[in-house]
Amino acid sequence: MDAVTDPVPEPLQELVAHARDTRVVVVGGGIAGLVAAWECAKVGMAVTLVEASPRLGGVIGTVETSGLRLDVGATCWSARGGAVRRLIDEVLPDAVVVRPRDDSAWIAGLGKGAAAPLPPDTLLGIPANPWDERVRRIIGWGGTWRAYLDRLRPPLTIGSEHSLGRLVTRRMGEKVRDRLVAPLSVDRFGLDPDDVDVEVAAPGLNPALTRTGSLGGAVADLLTDAPGSSVEGLDGGMPQLVAALNARLADRGVVVHTSTRATGLVRDGGQWTVVLAPTAAHQADAPDAEDAPAVPAELSADAVVVATDEGAARTFLGAAVDDPEFTAAAPAGIAREVVTLVVDAPALDAAPRGAHVHAVPGSGAATGLVHETARWEWLARDAGAGRHVVRVAFGAPGAAPATAGLDDTAAFTLAAREASTLLGVSVERVVAAHRDRFTLVPPVSARGHQERAAAVRAVVAKARGLAVVGAWIAGSGLAQVAADAHAEADRLRRGALWGDGSHA
Repeated sequence: MDAVTDPVPEPLQELVAHARDTRVVVVGGGIAGLVAAWECAKVGMAVTLVEASPRLGGVIGTVETSGLRLDVGATCWSARGGAVRRLIDEVLPDAVVVRPRDDSAWIAGLGKGAAAPLPPDTLLGIPANPWDERVRRIIGWGGTWRAYLDRLRPPLTIGSEHSLGRLVTRRMGEKVRDRLVAPLSVDRFGLDPDDVDVEVAAPGLNPALTRTGSLGGAVADLLTDAPGSSVEGLDGGMPQLVAALNARLADRGVVVHTSTRATGLVRDGGQWTVVLAPTAAHQADAPDAEDAPAVPAELSADAVVVATDEGAARTFLGAAVDDPEFTAAAPAGIAREVVTLVVDAPALDAAPRGAHVHAVPGSGAATGLVHETARWEWLARDAGAGRHVVRVAFGAPGAAPATAGLDDTAAFTLAAREASTLLGVSVERVVAAHRDRFTLVPPVSARGHQERAAAVRAVVAKARGLAVVGAWIAGSGLAQVAADAHAEADRLRRGALWGDGSHA
């Protein structure tokens, strides 16, 4: 018996036709742009995506070296909120989602090559119990006695403090700030602790401080209900997600122009015009790109999603939104270089210093490293016994990366030397190396970030059919970026399809 297809109800037929007639241009092919394009394309909208570089994925990339396919840039995501997991379920349902087999951390740079495990009962590096022997190993007896004063301070001295660095220094002293908190904030986010917003980084910490009477007590209180490791990744690496999104977009008829720059945006009545120009890379590849769509001089659109970095977004949107505050120069980010080393070092099979080593700021040239083969079972399996992958990070607030002025050979040598110091194991037998340069985007917990993002969104919301997404406005991290791109694309398509007055 043949299957019977129910006809689409008449009101929905009109909606489906309206979706097909709605043209959306997405400028930027990083994860934010890909998610926004997918959210619009899956409801039937006619989507064109424009990416200035030759490839899609932005911070998600891969390099093949020494027989290994290595992730560069983002290697995992936070499971909190479930945004990335829902996306993977939609576009890559057969993916094998994994959690780190080891996500422990050490603090290095404690003097004379000393290092110690980060105590488990900490929040943002703040210890629940400064008398814990594991804490004392890092901050010393003097630091422990100073931290203990937190318990003795009278309740009337307790108040709401937004700066993490100032809160920790005032309550527990400089040793806790400099040796426990700063190594994490600088290495992970490129932020000095003073520039971390407590209310965002640790919601509930200030109220718990008032309730318990001490910062250590507040940390202990919050850790009671804290989840375990909430990090997830893909067996085989994150570029699978980019490939799956690209394939799904192709299935939905999305036109993708890589090596193509969007140079202008003009509003004319109810329509947008996006001006395009092929880059030199596109022109160089043109003879071999027989299947690539020709790049038009301009595109007409009912809606535009801008998914570039902050500087490019402000330049691109400046004339369109006509707001002098919006055209202000973007805040300078933290320059970061990461050197990925593939090394023969059987002594690392036991992961002697866990998966992460964070350096005390100023103790060495590197801010820290990630022992990737200790962290991910699938990568250790691919590498084989005795061979390891470590990623060494350079670049801190107020200072250029120590590798910035070096050629590749010198940068790789420095990275191997720093890795040996941080791991306490010689990693001089380097099989292969790769170098990445980028600008760290502040996390949502950076002080002032939420206010700046809200101001940008308020300006953009005045222009109907316009949205802006990306890490610079959502905050760093794949989970933040994916959730924000989903929400903004949903707002955009509701405004386009239902005319709900949201000015999305």
